[in-house]
Amino acid sequence: MDAFSEILSGVKLSGAVFFSAEFSAPWGLSAPASKVVAEQVAPSAAHLVLYHLLIDGIAFVEMEDGQSVALAPGDVVIFPHGDPHHMSSGKTARPPFPNYGITPKIKARDLSPLRAGGGGALSKFVCGYMTCDPHLSRPILNGLPPVFKVNVRSDSAGHWLETCIMHLVDEAVSGRVGSEAMLAKLSEALFVDTLRRYVDALPEQQNGWLAGARDPVVGRSLALLHGRVAHPWTIADLADEVGISRSALVERFSRYLSEPPMAYLTRWRLQLAPENIARRCGHRHRHRISIGSRLQSRVQTRVWAASRPIPERTQAFAPTHTCDWVRAFR
Repeated sequence: MDAFSEILSGVKLSGAVFFSAEFSAPWGLSAPASKVVAEQVAPSAAHLVLYHLLIDGIAFVEMEDGQSVALAPGDVVIFPHGDPHHMSSGKTARPPFPNYGITPKIKARDLSPLRAGGGGALSKFVCGYMTCDPHLSRPILNGLPPVFKVNVRSDSAGHWLETCIMHLVDEAVSGRVGSEAMLAKLSEALFVDTLRRYVDALPEQQNGWLAGARDPVVGRSLALLHGRVAHPWTIADLADEVGISRSALVERFSRYLSEPPMAYLTRWRLQLAPENIARRCGHRHRHRISIGSRLQSRVQTRVWAASRPIPERTQAFAPTHTCDWVRAFR
């Protein structure tokens, strides 16, 4: 499995389409921060990633810092960090915008298209979200800007996804059994497909986790580290698995991720530790979970600050039980 899939397989993605609209110009809406939206659509979500899929017409997204994104049919615009934003028919529509009855429609989980606006050119779109663990998703989320867009109509796979989503939105409105569950899965597929398209379009000179995951050597290394995180990795073992010299692996890995492989692995293990302790040790060890969280923050700071290699003892550490993370650093 590739690095991108390894991360996503452990993130426990959950998605849904929660709003459908047919607005006529001039029109506009204001979307609050995703934490506010989460209270209405996914109260238990640790992190919410919002997206809009434009089906017909045109639309413009404006961020609070003034950044503007023009949308064409087939564009999916994603807000990975949940930033508040405005979406409208263009410069003639300026905030504050009326609510149009959006809030009660979302609360009622009514996916029938909301029709509103000034009677001009029509824009048709749906809004969806993905929930994920912000800590386990950090390698991907940290590499994404506050807003980006991709067009899913560039190939047959994207066309199929868009068509299926709109078909299932219609089915959900009709109340057909299972349509919402299928729509949720397709929403997840659309999100992953959008991320893949974004990564594929990154410039060759780009660095960071997402660009590294695309590189054959660094991507293979990341897939191994994430797929076998408890393995007692050494840089020699990893280089043998990837089929490259140790020095070349460290240089190439550091070029993309600004740290050598063993430092990255240590930091990732520390991010995983609190969740693994909670899952395997149970609620009777809540004090250990708290200790693990504090250790994570403390040791991560040291790892980031240190330019020297990670000590051999830390490199070889591979607990047989996640509670060992707490014991090892006491």
